Amino acid sequence: MTFADLDGDELWSYLQERSGLPGPRANLALMLEFARGADSDDILQAVESEDEYIRCCGIVGLGFILVRSRDEAVLDSLTEATTSASWRAREGAAMAVQAIGDTDPELLRAIIEQWARSAHPLTLRAAAAGICEPRLLKDKTNAVLAVRVCRDATEWIVSQPADSRRDADTRTLRQALGYCWSVAVAADPENALPAFVSLGASDDTDVVWIVRENRKKARLRKVLET
Repeated sequence: MTFADLDGDELWSYLQERSGLPGPRANLALMLEFARGADSDDILQAVESEDEYIRCCGIVGLGFILVRSRDEAVLDSLTEATTSASWRAREGAAMAVQAIGDTDPELLRAIIEQWARSAHPLTLRAAAAGICEPRLLKDKTNAVLAVRVCRDATEWIVSQPADSRRDADTRTLRQALGYCWSVAVAADPENALPAFVSLGASDDTDVVWIVRENRKKARLRKVLET
């Protein structure tokens, strides 16, 4: 069976019935299977679905459309998903750029660099979460970019006034940086560790929190102990 064999409501029912939702964990394997195998029209239709799981399938699929077409309108839709009120949709956007990185590292980096220049904390979060994926950081250029994205996003938080830092979206960015730094350091200690260690000199409360959370991660402890 291919997704092309399913038409209209039959396709959406197939996804809903196998979504794993409601439940603790969505069916990510099916999400990726749809994103890889569905045609562009079905992906774009899925993005507009009121069903959260189907919408996430479509968002991940946008990455595969971008690899094929580099359509600016599709990139705009993917960028919009980074600021969705749905955390699953935001994760879908990160999955989409990671899928892009598996086949087109240059396109991945172009998108991450664009997102990293955003003034929206959730788009900054997508940049960090998108690039800080261990399999992508085997590429040295990606690893260097990951450190820069983490550093710039951390500096962005520091630049915000105290009342803005309590905003939920900024807190979501901070939470991501609470693990992304450890991924970046573990992938490229020579380049990333000095940047991370330098954060320890800061008395900024959010930076202190970011450092503390990353130090709890086994992958970072392993680097620090060597």
